[in-house]
Amino acid sequence: MAAEGRRIVDAARERGLTLRLIGGLAVRAHCEELSFCGRDHSDLDMVGLGHEIGGLVGLFGALGFRERLHVREATLRGQAQFVRDCAHGSADGAYAVHAEDHVDVFLDAFRMDHSVDLRDRLAIEPYTVSASDLLLTKLQVFRAEERDLHDIVTLLKDDELAGEDAPGAVNVPYLAGLCARDWGLFYDVTRNLRRCAESLGAYGLEPANEDHVRVAVEHLIRSVEAAPKARAWRWRAMVGTRRRWHEHVEEQDGESP
Repeated sequence: MAAEGRRIVDAARERGLTLRLIGGLAVRAHCEELSFCGRDHSDLDMVGLGHEIGGLVGLFGALGFRERLHVREATLRGQAQFVRDCAHGSADGAYAVHAEDHVDVFLDAFRMDHSVDLRDRLAIEPYTVSASDLLLTKLQVFRAEERDLHDIVTLLKDDELAGEDAPGAVNVPYLAGLCARDWGLFYDVTRNLRRCAESLGAYGLEPANEDHVRVAVEHLIRSVEAAPKARAWRWRAMVGTRRRWHEHVEEQDGESP
């Protein structure tokens, strides 16, 4: 699936279109020890640009996919979904379903529990969204599952914290700035960072790697908390969790990123 994802990104690039991997397979691309981040994936998740949707439909059509138009309509043009008939036959002659035959494409932004605008951030890495945005897609989850926390640990273990955007680098001021503008995002990001710190001993990391991740988590928490907050942010913080601070997510078919 990872190879198929890269092939689709390259095919888009040849047509002058922008696509980047997001989700578990993107985390895998940033992982130095595949045994640490290996897991099953039920589909390919990508990000593209909304104004290029016509070109993306043509691209996926050339690759043998068809669009499920109801997904774009149901998400108010925020997401597209492409599927193709599987050509792999099983032992009994029936057709098996393969995960690489299902592609979800977020358009312009990652929209789940919180929305992250990615329109100007898709050129940082050649095949995935930036390490900063990839980490944020995991930190922003309201009900983070074990795989989300594991992905956070993976990224902090293998990508360095930095003060600016660069391949393989987590831009700390960028993350802190986003959280400083949105109390709800701040709340979920810091809560998930603390959950990772509390559970670090469960991942079987080498002592040096565990220390590295712990230092990174603590640095991120301090940076996010220290970033100057606007008055509107402080007023929202006073309301706290008495009012819902995240979107209600209704998943489409397949695995969430």
